Amino acid sequence: MRITSKGQVTIPIAIRERAGLLPHTEVEWVMEGGKVVLKPADGLTRGQSVVARLRGTATNKSMTTDEIMEMTRGPYNDLEGVAVTGVHEAPMRFDRE
Repeated sequence: MRITSKGQVTIPIAIRERAGLLPHTEVEWVMEGGKVVLKPADGLTRGQSVVARLRGTATNKSMTTDEIMEMTRGPYNDLEGVAVTGVHEAPMRFDRE
């Protein structure tokens, strides 16, 4: 069996069946004792795994949510066009009844 130029390998059907690796099963590759092992993933979906791995890496933990929003979107302007720091300080834009 060869690894393709794209890094792909076909798992023989007998191995997939014995391991319970059904279509769409999330799997992960790990190193154990110098060997590469394929095993079912830890129960998280691919998206959940990415979020878990990246959680907290893109922000400065000393910044508030308002400061991050202002940094990414620019200053918030109230109804008169005056820049306001922090959404919590801005006047209400809509009347609520």
